[in-house]
Amino acid sequence: MIERQIKEQVVKNLTYFPVVGIVGPRQVGKTTLSKIIQKNLNIPSLHLDLELDDDLYKLQNPQTYLQMHAEKCIIIDEIQRLPSLFPLLRALIDQDRRPARFIILGSASPEMIRHSSESLAGRIAYSELTPFSLLELQSTTIQQSTHWFLGGFPSALLAPSPDFSRIWLQNFIYTFIEKDIRLLGYDISIPTMDRLLKMLAHLHSAILNVSDISRSLGVSIPTVNKYLDLLEGGFLIRRLQPYFVNLGKRLVKTPKMYIRDTGILHSLASIPSYEALYANPLIGASWEGYVIEQIYRCVEPRSWNLYYYRTQVGAEVDLVLISPSGKMTCIEIKNTNTPKLSKGFHQCINDLQPHFQYVITPSSELLITAEGVIICSLLQFLKIELPKIT
Repeated sequence: MIERQIKEQVVKNLTYFPVVGIVGPRQVGKTTLSKIIQKNLNIPSLHLDLELDDDLYKLQNPQTYLQMHAEKCIIIDEIQRLPSLFPLLRALIDQDRRPARFIILGSASPEMIRHSSESLAGRIAYSELTPFSLLELQSTTIQQSTHWFLGGFPSALLAPSPDFSRIWLQNFIYTFIEKDIRLLGYDISIPTMDRLLKMLAHLHSAILNVSDISRSLGVSIPTVNKYLDLLEGGFLIRRLQPYFVNLGKRLVKTPKMYIRDTGILHSLASIPSYEALYANPLIGASWEGYVIEQIYRCVEPRSWNLYYYRTQVGAEVDLVLISPSGKMTCIEIKNTNTPKLSKGFHQCINDLQPHFQYVITPSSELLITAEGVIICSLLQFLKIELPKIT
């Protein structure tokens, strides 16, 4: 069993909040994590999976049923299938605000977050369960290269053969488009969403130009923005915002786009193997997105701020980290263990004057340049360097 990083946070939240939410994409391990936590609860508990007809039937009269089990911690899986529960949960909690009354799990977040923020404000603490992170895999024999290529979804990463991984990833994408989005009540064009996803795979790590996407797809800009919101709310993409301050320079102020899981990225881009990735022009962008996502999974998103920085003349820093204490770290990401720093990187450092400067590579040994730039591997940064820059 691979220990999940957010487990401790969820358990801690259960000691104070009446409701604890675990959100994340489908098949990421939310149910498995909830059952592990359930075994260690010191109170009686009950698990309801709303994808099972029998459990859904139990909630035909939800108030009566939930009040029958008021002394238990009730775990409700795939709660977005029954959003009408949120106002009822609020009423039941206001009658008895004991900690750990409910654990709710949800796969697609936009509708779920909207309902919970209206109904459960001040009563709930959320944690996002991501696919396996690189740090979570340190107790296993899974290599960084395998994790990078296959991504972190358990069924893809732990499949007995590459063929099964490929099939699972293809089915995941199909299910997300065909089932998950529509289940939330969104009316989308399946062919358009499919084309958009494949287009985004080739725009991975690029500055997002919604107008160009709109023209290529033959749909309106509002439609493209709506679909991007759905993909981001469904945990498939991430829009990295630009960092800009009044530096007297013309700066890029448009977000960059990343497909969060590199296994999904490589599936959409029809890259069949790790060896084929090295012959693909997408490799640099893929590595950049992989590093950024692993860093996201190691920091508290409500306390840290992550950006990129780019001037209109093309000088760029791949990642700007602002710690909870306000310290700035500039990071360049290179898919080589012998990186050469560009003039543009040094210009950005001069502009921003960060507290720390790093170049992250796949597996190079720690090295500090004459200019004070620390060159290290991704694993070295996550395990040793990241705690130093808070």
